[in-house]
Amino acid sequence: MSPNEARLLEILRTARTIAVVGFSAKPERPSHWIAEYLQRNGYRVIPVNPGIEEALGEKCYRTLAEVPDAVDLVDIFRSPEHVPEVVEQAIAKGAKVVWMQEGAENEEAAAAARRAGLEAVVGRCIFRDHASWIGSK
Repeated sequence: MSPNEARLLEILRTARTIAVVGFSAKPERPSHWIAEYLQRNGYRVIPVNPGIEEALGEKCYRTLAEVPDAVDLVDIFRSPEHVPEVVEQAIAKGAKVVWMQEGAENEEAAAAARRAGLEAVVGRCIFRDHASWIGSK
C-alpha cells in the first residue's frame, strides 16, 4: 500500500458522517447504491439532492449548506462544473475531506479545498477503496 493509499484508508477509518452530494433516488445509480453501502458499513450518510425529501431513513437536504450537522467527508457525485460550489460549501461547513468520485473530478476545486485545509481525493471510487481495504457488510 502506497503512502497515499494508507492516508485514504485512514480517512475511511476515521470518518463517521458522510454527506453524499448528488444522491439519486434511483437504486441503480452509483450515488444511491454506494450511499447504501456506506450506511451498511457503519457510516451516517446524509443525502443531498434538491428533488428528494427523504432517503435511506434520513432527511435529504437541497444543498450541503443546509445540512445542520457536522460532516466529516463530502462524497461528490456531481458533474465537474458543479463541484466548485460543493467544495465552497464543504469549506464553509468545516468538512475535513472532499471526495470527488470518478466523473466528478475538478482539479481547481481540489486545489481550493487544499488551500482551505481540507483533504481532497480526486477521481477515486470510495466504494472500491473501502471494499478492497476494509471489506463490506
